[in-house]
Amino acid sequence: MPEEANSARVLFVCLGNICRSPTAQGVFESLAKQAGMANVQADSCGTGDWHVGSAPDSRTTDAAAARGYAIAHLRARQLQSHDFDRFDYILAMDKANLHDVQMMSPRGCRSHVGLFMDFARDRSPAEVPDPYYGGNKGFDQVLNLVEAASAGLILTLKARR
Repeated sequence: MPEEANSARVLFVCLGNICRSPTAQGVFESLAKQAGMANVQADSCGTGDWHVGSAPDSRTTDAAAARGYAIAHLRARQLQSHDFDRFDYILAMDKANLHDVQMMSPRGCRSHVGLFMDFARDRSPAEVPDPYYGGNKGFDQVLNLVEAASAGLILTLKARR
């Protein structure tokens, strides 16, 4: 874990890295900056490789932009074994992706591997649902959940001082 107060490296993980995890990265980075946590680094990835190199889904970027989050510059990548050495927190959007992350996790991994929604004050629902096959309301729901979990994660990081 980083020694400097308010510093952390956080990796957000979903299936394809074009909806939920880039949203989480953008929202968390923005809220951490607003909270004065300049030493926090965030990234996102997917457990699958279908969208590697692609920008986030346009519905994702539109919903994020409507709330003031700029994520169109992000590009999808796949979870790599070296990520377990680079990040303090590896946070999955749902249980299926958490299982995949845990299966990749090396023996003796020191990263906190868990569900992102575990940091939300109201942990209902326990997972961030995939909005890809739904309507636009699903992208707004993802933003609501990600904002709540990001706020909780920021409080957790600040409490580590």
